[in-house]
Amino acid sequence: MIASVVRVAWAAAATFLAPVLRFNLRRRAARGREVAARLGERRGIDPTPRPPGRLLWIHAASVGETVSILPVLQALRGRTLVLLTTGTATSQALLDQRIPELGLSSHVLHRFAPLDVPSWIGRFLSHWRPDAACFVESELWPNQLAACQRRGIPLILLNARMSDRSFTRWRRAPWFARHILSGFARVQARSEQDAERLRLLGAHGVDSPGDLKFAAPPLPVDQAELERLAALLADGPVWLAASTHPGEEALVAAAHRQVAATHPGLVTIIAPRHPDRGAALAEELRAPRRAAGEGPPREGIWIADTMGELGLWYRLTPIAFVGRSLVAPGGGQNPLEPARLGCAIAVGPYTGNFSDHVALLRDAGGLVEVADTAALADFVSAMLDDPARCRHLGEQAAASVVRHADLAERTAERLLSMLPVR
Repeated sequence: MIASVVRVAWAAAATFLAPVLRFNLRRRAARGREVAARLGERRGIDPTPRPPGRLLWIHAASVGETVSILPVLQALRGRTLVLLTTGTATSQALLDQRIPELGLSSHVLHRFAPLDVPSWIGRFLSHWRPDAACFVESELWPNQLAACQRRGIPLILLNARMSDRSFTRWRRAPWFARHILSGFARVQARSEQDAERLRLLGAHGVDSPGDLKFAAPPLPVDQAELERLAALLADGPVWLAASTHPGEEALVAAAHRQVAATHPGLVTIIAPRHPDRGAALAEELRAPRRAAGEGPPREGIWIADTMGELGLWYRLTPIAFVGRSLVAPGGGQNPLEPARLGCAIAVGPYTGNFSDHVALLRDAGGLVEVADTAALADFVSAMLDDPARCRHLGEQAAASVVRHADLAERTAERLLSMLPVR
């Protein structure tokens, strides 16, 4: 009863706030955070015709979730049409590149997800009429889920995660958690810890076959560009700070100065998680940036603010720090991507969203946790001074992630089982 009242209140609040949300969408578009020509999709308005046949709707909030689902999309190719929704301009830019590369253009249609306003969700569902809906990791919106349930659309939560912080918040409203999670016919958790937390909160049909991030292929690369940049940087020491978040770049710059004092010619590549921050970072750090057509300096910091090139940066240097982990509350970013490419990896102390991955790599001897800037500088110096040790860490990291090779296929089979037979 309480959960139903909260759901009705949430729906009423979302409807009341719809004009504010429309204004915010326009403002975000002006700042490059939304695609202006496609704002209608965020309100469930879309002139694109629904393709005939069975249609599986998969929602992946942003870049991380999108990358994790790519192997599943490949396993589904030719077996069903997929409507893939995301919520960020960066994920759309990534998919514009990856869908053609993977040969999925005739099998996967990308649209932006409508915001959680009942009428917008209703328009979206009436237009696309999905036969089943899959939500990736932890993107749960009450109006969206309730609308699917009212229409009898089977729901599955895929690669579900429940971090320490999220679990604490959900437990404060157990009745609402049960109301939301019990609507899923199946829940596929990324780990047994996540599975147990989801069961405690009221989810049914929960299992933990493994983390889809383990099933991902290595990040792609333009081989010619890799060779060109490798030649430019061949004569000096170089390392990478990847997927950095606000506040971390200044710490990375401080580590750069410390390492450069004993390693002349040092180049530090900073690849911010959100490339649109590149111009501001270049000004703050007085550094050239790739998106402006500026190449790496002979010595100093280079801002790698382009989309879809993380595979290039991880291959360009064997030393990688993975961001969103040095500044509280952090949460971490995916360390499996550099591990898959044989990098020696460092992370900061705040990696709660990827604790299982960090523990796996650390226990395998392929990752080092650093407490602060000084420790990060010490790690980079140690790797530069001892190439054999650096190579050993990378080999250990790569060996530890060779698992769950068939997980994408098994996940695809489970999704297909949710669809009607036609």
